Amino acid sequence: MNTTTRKLITCLCLLLFVHLSRTLGQRNELTADDVASGVRADREAGRENRLARESSPYLLLHAHNPVDWYGWGPEALDKARRENKPIFLSIGYSSCYWCHVMERLVFSNQKIADYMNQHFVNIKVDREERPDIDDIYMTALMVYLQAVGSPQGGGWPLSMFLTPEGKPFAGGTYFPPRDDGGRLGFGSIARRVIELWTEREAQIRGNGDLITSEVRRIMKPRAAENPPELTHESVARVVRAVHGSYDSTHGGFGFDPASPDQPKFPVSTKLNLMSYAASRMDDDVAGRAVLHTLDRIAAGGIRDHLAGGFHRYSTDRRWHVPHFEKMLYDQAQLAVVYAQAWKSSGKAEYREAAEGVLDYVLAELTDEQGGFYSALDAETDDIEGKYYVWSTGQVRQLLGEDDAKIFMQVYGMQEPNPFEHGYVLHLPRSLSEVAAELKTDQATLASRLGRMRSDLLAARSTRETPLRDDKILTSWNGLMLRAFALCGSAFERPDYTAAAERAADFLLAELRDEHGRLYRTWRRGAAKIKGYLDDYAFLVEGLLALHETTGNARWLSSAVGLSELQIRYYRDPVGKAFFFTPSDHEQLIVRTRNAYDNVLPSGNSVSVRNLIRLSRLSGDDRYWNYARETLDVFAPAMQLSPESMTNMAIALAEYLEGPAVKSSRTDAGPVWHAVGRVRQASADTRQRRSSDTRKKKKQYVTGKAFLSVDKLPAGGRCHIVMIVDIADGWHIYANPANPDNVIPTTFRIRSTYGTRLVDVRYPKSHKLKFEDFPETAVYKKRAVIRGVLEVPPELAGRTESFELIVDYQACTHFRCLRPSQVVLRGKVAVPRRQDEIRMINANLFLDADRGTSRN
Repeated sequence: MNTTTRKLITCLCLLLFVHLSRTLGQRNELTADDVASGVRADREAGRENRLARESSPYLLLHAHNPVDWYGWGPEALDKARRENKPIFLSIGYSSCYWCHVMERLVFSNQKIADYMNQHFVNIKVDREERPDIDDIYMTALMVYLQAVGSPQGGGWPLSMFLTPEGKPFAGGTYFPPRDDGGRLGFGSIARRVIELWTEREAQIRGNGDLITSEVRRIMKPRAAENPPELTHESVARVVRAVHGSYDSTHGGFGFDPASPDQPKFPVSTKLNLMSYAASRMDDDVAGRAVLHTLDRIAAGGIRDHLAGGFHRYSTDRRWHVPHFEKMLYDQAQLAVVYAQAWKSSGKAEYREAAEGVLDYVLAELTDEQGGFYSALDAETDDIEGKYYVWSTGQVRQLLGEDDAKIFMQVYGMQEPNPFEHGYVLHLPRSLSEVAAELKTDQATLASRLGRMRSDLLAARSTRETPLRDDKILTSWNGLMLRAFALCGSAFERPDYTAAAERAADFLLAELRDEHGRLYRTWRRGAAKIKGYLDDYAFLVEGLLALHETTGNARWLSSAVGLSELQIRYYRDPVGKAFFFTPSDHEQLIVRTRNAYDNVLPSGNSVSVRNLIRLSRLSGDDRYWNYARETLDVFAPAMQLSPESMTNMAIALAEYLEGPAVKSSRTDAGPVWHAVGRVRQASADTRQRRSSDTRKKKKQYVTGKAFLSVDKLPAGGRCHIVMIVDIADGWHIYANPANPDNVIPTTFRIRSTYGTRLVDVRYPKSHKLKFEDFPETAVYKKRAVIRGVLEVPPELAGRTESFELIVDYQACTHFRCLRPSQVVLRGKVAVPRRQDEIRMINANLFLDADRGTSRN
């Protein structure tokens, strides 16, 4: 334990009360007194708090609380500083059972709410919308719990007390409404915090400073001066660490024999690593372990045996009784794991499990525009699992005595029932065993059971349905479109591939701003919140999988464009890895940068794998070097905490395979689907064409650009023309693309201070007819592209730096080069006075104001 933590133990001893909060995975029952003490305030017609203006389904669940909730933002933080009030920060998500309990029993209690409103600034956060905030303050909770010597783990709802500046000084997870058996309720805890804040504010602030300092140390690792060598042994060490936590009896990884009854998560990142070890490292032990685990998960109650898909995790070692929420990210990752297992083993049950996931997602979690919803709740009528479980009487009534007897025998309803609300369907024995016992063959039994499941599913669908969180998250959708793309290819299911393409089209159209940057979340027509590292990394990974499946170059082109934005806004030029938030994100107490996997792979590890693939496709050393630098940053962490770095271990293994260019499909037209290097030149407003003597290869496409003015008008507009010259015998694809599976020529700008390119007009195209392919729209010899620059008014007196970029693919009748770019760089002054600006290049812009293109 470091010095900072020892200081924390001394400073925080007076706050030990908080560690009494509920730990994740407990299934404690609520007492009658609990329920009575949590009587809801009268929800008068029209009575709403600020959360009614939010779009998150989780936040909207709290919109009628008597608590004066704020969303995270300047309004709440400024109020806390201005009034010198501590902040109560509550973080949860829509399918979190104990979040619902705390909403009902604590935040709907008028007496508790009155005290909160008087003494705190109360902030409610959806962790799925703001994973940056959740990650920081969950880490702060773990630091705090370690400091006070609490054995409790983290979980949700996350309940944190902060200084007015947002520095955490105490916290916990679920708090009941009232004191019970020596355990403090939320009302008592809130009063204790205010007493301490009133009497010992300086010490509380000191505690906040110390915890914040430790959080910063943990969450912002620095690049090692002498990173350990990247070797195959590093990968093998991680594999050994994961296998060391294998439950050889019931399957699963992360198992601790000293605490055998802890909740069990599927943890797809660990399953992926063990699958990789089996297939690429000839590790038969890993292969047997992962298949055993998949067998037990598929047979357990964690799987929905009627509708398909998987619940979030199991409360017991046997995968029997789950926490019943269904998360999109679990469906996406487990579908891929089971599909890979089917490909390696040929076992039909694995394909059935994977297709069950995807069919469920299409039926229950797919928006009409193609995106995928986030989750399905665990409870109905305030009872977790009520929607999913059965009584023997219900089954007999629906199926009749003969079928019911067989169904209950197969699905474990003749065993002792560990779940208080009904039987959780699971498969305690294999179908072959039951078929032998019933003196029938397995195929006949399976067919008969299929009819029974359909009958029960139809009956279940008439029950009150759990709440569906219908927000669409970019990162989780990237995982899901990847699953549909890979399974569409593996199972030869065009409907799965089509679902992936619809999702990609939706995300690229609805979750990007005018500059092509990603938003985090979308719901009912509105996108918001700048994307995080995971949003870029997971979507790029999905697009690359879709390109691999379809051979369509536009998915690759989109992946490249998003990767370039990720590098520009998220890469740490000093630390040589990727931050979780972009460079223009709001300032929090720490800008995080880590590579630890949890239920999701880390954004840095997925980014490394993406960069390796892009480098192999393109031969571009930049991507390869970025991958290497990121691996170097996290190599020490891989040694210290190998079991937490499973996806980075796969990334390292793929890196060690070398940078050889891998072949790519070419069955989608006369296109070589690969990524091109950037072709660089310099821009000049005086018609001076640059030469780039560094390039030895012949350039078949070159460009030059001209402005209509010698200086940019602050707050105004000016014209620009890009002239693209194409070598004899070559052509580039026109804009708009025809057919749509080719890469259209595109003109765009990157500017330092926000100058925008608008009203882009592309020239008329030529028509070419290729043998066996449809008529194609192209540009030959020269393409003159026109546009307008809009200059922000605040640029007056400064100099704007920019890059003009033309994306294209050059081809002849017989071959195509890699997709590439013409990049022109320049700087242009922006005077304070308009009369300092002079018109130039009149011959090129004579008809610009009349909208006429002169080619």
